Formats: sequence, structure tokens, C-alpha cells
Amino acid sequence: MNETAVLPLFLVFVFGYLAGTIPFGLVLSKVFGYGDIRKIGSGNIGATNALRTGNKTLAALTLLGDLLKGTVPVLVGRYFAGELGAMVGGAGAFLGHLFPVWLGFKGGKGVATYIGVLLGLAPVGVLVFALAWLGTAFAFRYSSLAALVATVAVPVVYLSLGMQAEAAFVAILSVIVWIKHRPNIERLIARTEGRIGAKG
Repeated sequence: MNETAVLPLFLVFVFGYLAGTIPFGLVLSKVFGYGDIRKIGSGNIGATNALRTGNKTLAALTLLGDLLKGTVPVLVGRYFAGELGAMVGGAGAFLGHLFPVWLGFKGGKGVATYIGVLLGLAPVGVLVFALAWLGTAFAFRYSSLAALVATVAVPVVYLSLGMQAEAAFVAILSVIVWIKHRPNIERLIARTEGRIGAKG
């Protein structure tokens, strides 16, 4: 790969990373008058923790922002550097959300941005994720377990559809999501993880 091919990919990655670092949950919680969302609930900057404020609009806007910051870099990357650029842009956005330089590299767990990347990369992945999430959540009532199962289902389906490159790329993102959810996995094993709809 020559220098003229590498430069667009580098710029796409930087754009994706910077887009991914936008902490919508933190910014919106302050706009809505809740202060620093990192001092609420789990301390996470994502939509799930935003919902713990009791403000569904805040949570929905956080979810939308975190999703779109995954989608836009994929589309921009594809425009400037093809399918490889799409994946590079998505990787930048995903890593930017997880490790934002502005917040001391302490970001969210990446599920919403992961879905946003799927939306830009190959939208069928969003449908697969949704079906896997809903099925697992209905059966076991654990949001974290549902997300983990869904991140396994997506690359498997991509691979079955002959999308080898996309499957490999998304599988890497899925492994990172699992690593970021290690505390949840430990609680699931110990049966102390909070169930969907549980109070307290």
C-alpha cells in the first residue's frame, strides 16, 4: 500500500476517533441540568446510565448521538477510501468512544456506537443485533447478556452471508465489547447482575 493510499485511511481514522470522543451523555446531562453523569448510577457516559436520571428524552438523545457517531465515520470513510476506509472510520469511532482523550481515555462500553458502525457498514447487522438482543432479553431479562449474545450473532451472520472482511472486523469489535463488559460478566456468573425491570 503506497503513501497516497495510506494518507486517506489515516485521516479517516482520525476523523472517526475524534467523532467517537464526543461524550454525548456527559454533554447532554449537563444541558438537561443533571450535572456530571459520571457521578450518577454506574458512572458510565452511555444511554443506559443516562436513563438512570429518569429522563427518557436525555437517554434517547444520548443513544442517538452515540449511534450516529459510529455511523457517520463509516459513511465518510467509505466515500473517501472505499470499504476498507469504512471499516477504518468505524474502528476510529468505536475506539474514540471507548477511550476518549478528553476524558482521560475513560469512555463508555461501546454498544450504541457498535450498532452505529453496523448501520453504516451493513445494515442487516442491526436487524440481527436487534433480534438477538430482544430474544435473549425476553428469555433471561439481562440487558448486558442480551448485548453480549447479539455481538456474537452479528459476525456469525455476516460470515454466513459471505461477508468475510466485515465479519472479521466486527468480531474484533465484539471481543472488545466483551472485555469492556467484564464486570457485567462477573456479575452474571455470580447471579448478581440487575435484571431488566427490576427495582432497586
